[in-house]
Amino acid sequence: MVCEVDLSDTCLNHSNVTVKAEQSGMDEHSAERLAAIVESSFDAIISKDLSGKIVSWNKAAERMFGYAENEAVGQPIYLIIPDDKRDEEINILRRLKLGERIETFQTTRRHRDGRMVPISIAISPIKSQAGKLVGASSIARDISETLENDRRLRLLMREINHRVKNQYAVVLAVIRQTATRARSIEEFEKRVRERVMALSHSHDLLSQVDWAGVSLADLVAHQLQPFAVLQPVQALGPKLILDANAVLNLGMAFHELIMNAMRFGVTDIGGISVTWGLTQGDNGDTFELLWSEPAVAYAEILAQEEGFGALVLSRLVPSALSGQAKWSFTDGRIVWKLTAPLARIQIGLGSAVPA
Repeated sequence: MVCEVDLSDTCLNHSNVTVKAEQSGMDEHSAERLAAIVESSFDAIISKDLSGKIVSWNKAAERMFGYAENEAVGQPIYLIIPDDKRDEEINILRRLKLGERIETFQTTRRHRDGRMVPISIAISPIKSQAGKLVGASSIARDISETLENDRRLRLLMREINHRVKNQYAVVLAVIRQTATRARSIEEFEKRVRERVMALSHSHDLLSQVDWAGVSLADLVAHQLQPFAVLQPVQALGPKLILDANAVLNLGMAFHELIMNAMRFGVTDIGGISVTWGLTQGDNGDTFELLWSEPAVAYAEILAQEEGFGALVLSRLVPSALSGQAKWSFTDGRIVWKLTAPLARIQIGLGSAVPA
């Protein structure tokens, strides 16, 4: 918020503000209070005469524009006005002489180091006791932070809009694919609810960190949390931070793998293992994830080629991460292996630790 001021005397130099105010008929206490207000203001308060010469310059102006009071006072106001704003200053003085009111507006001024400072500024006329216009006073507030916050907010809204559209597409795909494979309304409702809840779990994790990225270990633990019957699950790999796209897609994959384990009896014997790592190659680093469990229903799992879970694990998730996935059978265990470019996963690598 920017204030406007009207001074009833000629332009005041801050070092003499008390004396000048007293000369204008103000009592000593009021004069001292005016001087304190000007000097302690967080806003830059600058006065100039009708020729554009700076007459007063408070501490906030020193901080905002980089010039000390003794360097600025006596200099033309163009000291802080960019070349492309000179016409703006000429127009301000013209309008003041015509008696026009100047509304608060946004513009830029030049710092001593050459950088531009975005400001919100209010201009008021300074008149003598006889009512004659003798100069102008301006109150300027640095709005750099406000503009940056506005920029970030617009960026965030665009990002949220993009993510919401993507998630609508995912949910619609879940509904459509589940509907074509469900044997009853009850089964359809149950499967859709489970899959949307799995997406919700991933969203919860991302929300907790303002969508800044989630560790793979946390994602595994969060997706497994509602299924205590599957514990303990061995989860091992380097500390990897997944971006939002990887979190949502791997979250869906883990849900389908968990549902398979629940459906085909792994709960009776346990032994689920989740491991991950990175490998280096000529075309960049590659992310590799292995989900391994006892093959108590090896044939049944591989026979699910037409199921939505199989579609998620074999096509949807790998495609979303520009990777590949396959099933294999080794030493009495069935393994789902996902590989994807590190650049598509967007993860940070730390030391290898148990999850």
